[in-house]
Amino acid sequence: MRMARKSSNALRRDIHAVATSQGGYFTTNQAAQIGYDRRRLVYHVKARNFERAGHGLYRISTLPPSENDDLVRLSLWSRGRNDRPQAVVSHETALGLHGLSELIPSKTHLSVPKSFRKRPPKGCVLHKSTLTKNDWNEHEGFKVTTPLRTLLDVAASDTVPQEQLDKAVSEALERGLIRKAKVLDSMRGHPAEMRLSRSLRKKR
Repeated sequence: MRMARKSSNALRRDIHAVATSQGGYFTTNQAAQIGYDRRRLVYHVKARNFERAGHGLYRISTLPPSENDDLVRLSLWSRGRNDRPQAVVSHETALGLHGLSELIPSKTHLSVPKSFRKRPPKGCVLHKSTLTKNDWNEHEGFKVTTPLRTLLDVAASDTVPQEQLDKAVSEALERGLIRKAKVLDSMRGHPAEMRLSRSLRKKR
């Protein structure tokens, strides 16, 4: 039994619902699941309702860009064969998102699975790592490492000066973003242990 074809209004409503949750973007596969075949996509691109934003990636022209448009786009760029994003915003970029750093990183940092094979776009640094569901939170259109995981990452990478790390740890503790007991437990045997220990000692 064939499914009834959606009306134009229903198609528009559904594609807007998906795009709104992703900073205005949607993938070819998401469009197909809703009911937009290639012919319809080409039509809407020509009509300037949709704009091409990358390989298999489109954007609804009338939706305003999100505050972190570049991070949403990079998240969707990282999608795998199942069309799901694989990258998680991390390290210095995540530190800034959490409001724990005054430094403006010159590059965008993403953590990706060790099996990830895509080459990073210009201005993007990829960190191969294994993250669990406890290591990241959903943001608006992308994932970002938790404050605790972010501090472990930047302390281990040694790219953030100790003074800035001290401030970040102090701020995170004061705002209740992390708990000292959890930090102590997580950093045991971790490459970040030495630097985080210094930060915690200064907080006494």
